[in-house]
Amino acid sequence: MSLKATLSRPYAQWATKRAMRHAMDAVGAQEKVLRMLVRSAEATAFGKEHRFGQITDHASLAVLVPLRDYEGFRPYIDRIVAGERDVLWPGRPLYLCKTSGTTSGAKYIPITRQSLPNHINSARNALLSYIAHTGNTAFVDGRMIFLQGSPVLDRKGAIPTGRLSGIVANHVPGYLRRNRLPSYATNTIGDWETKVEAIVTETMAEDLRLISGIPAWTQMYFERLLARTGKRNVKEVFPHFSLFVYGGVNYAPYRDRMRTLIGGEVDSIELFPASEGFIAYQDRHDEEGLLLVVDNGIYYEFIPQGGPPGSGPVRIPLRDVRLGINYALVLHTNAGLWGYEIGDTVRFVSLSPPRIVVTGRTKHFTSAFGEHVIAEEVEGALKETMAAVPCEVSEFTVAPQTTPGEGLPYHEWFIEFAAPPRDLPRFTALLDAAMVKRNVYYKDLIAGQVLRPLVITVVPRGGFTRWMKARGMNDAQSKVPRLANDRNYVEGLV
Repeated sequence: MSLKATLSRPYAQWATKRAMRHAMDAVGAQEKVLRMLVRSAEATAFGKEHRFGQITDHASLAVLVPLRDYEGFRPYIDRIVAGERDVLWPGRPLYLCKTSGTTSGAKYIPITRQSLPNHINSARNALLSYIAHTGNTAFVDGRMIFLQGSPVLDRKGAIPTGRLSGIVANHVPGYLRRNRLPSYATNTIGDWETKVEAIVTETMAEDLRLISGIPAWTQMYFERLLARTGKRNVKEVFPHFSLFVYGGVNYAPYRDRMRTLIGGEVDSIELFPASEGFIAYQDRHDEEGLLLVVDNGIYYEFIPQGGPPGSGPVRIPLRDVRLGINYALVLHTNAGLWGYEIGDTVRFVSLSPPRIVVTGRTKHFTSAFGEHVIAEEVEGALKETMAAVPCEVSEFTVAPQTTPGEGLPYHEWFIEFAAPPRDLPRFTALLDAAMVKRNVYYKDLIAGQVLRPLVITVVPRGGFTRWMKARGMNDAQSKVPRLANDRNYVEGLV
């Protein structure tokens, strides 16, 4: 064991205990963050417009700062791009993080000198928590690969802009740089498929021990790696591979396929990063959920989902959340986002410390008939069905078919199998039964013959990759939407 690996254990213990102290006083930590945010931005254009000087607590914040999505912030971002200072946060942002919106086209999210450490430190704390609780430091002495966007940045006005992972790649801590792959030259390749082939070439002879990336793109990397090396699984290529770090999507639908590709289980760490801020990370393997980051420049509000129609959003602070309720997530950040509806929904599985699971997206659901099916339900139903009828799923998405050529409407599941089930009709029937069990409105629609049972459309191998590339979504941060409320997402898929 190297000196670096030896020293990492006491440092991990110290950092993890410090993070847990803040987590166990999460309400107090959040109140401190709110005071700091309001005080820091009081003299900005936004702060003056919204009378930040009168904000003393959550109640006054909710009165004076309305909820906004990106469209509500676009005029302020345009002023920043035009060169104006002190608009949303003192000074100008260090970066504008480019991300794809489902309704707004390209979005440019500010990252400031104060908010950048949130992205870096939270990812670091996730690794340190893993070391503290498992004692595993083997990955520290080997090579690590981060499948991410290009670190080459463009400009929006005078401000550098790029994908979040590309921006963060320019700030990798020194203790990770020596062991980190891919090289800068490979990381700058724009086309994802070309980049994956270059990454395979660069890594196939290395001692990779930690691999990080969105599961769908990591899966592609593994498949290309095995095709090039002729090995049966990834563990034959990288015998010391022991830790997979991922984020952005639920891992459950990919788990069986990844287990086959890897050649067994490896430890994993789930992260909840977003362009708007690093929200949560998996701090333990013996506890469900991700630890909410409460002390690093983000103040949260939560909007309970499923309230009476027309009642309007109810905005509550962390101290008022309850277990088992779906909440839409709202952020106030030291990047200058205020009352920002990020679009994710979460459910608390622990309050002390606060741990969450991500249940879906507020704009990604299927409710063409009032059923409001969410990602947590379709992912859970698929996981249950795959356990009963063994198969491997590479990717999937769900959309309503409201005007079939004949018969009743239905939910159409587009599934790309790596290893199809032997009995697809049985698989389909069990999947529909699992959905009926999870969503009472869907159950009533099936029983009332408003809908017929779901239909599976098998997508040819590589179909999702080609589909995403055609939509301009072929990079390390793009994700397949699990659900849509219309047919726009699935046009051209098969």
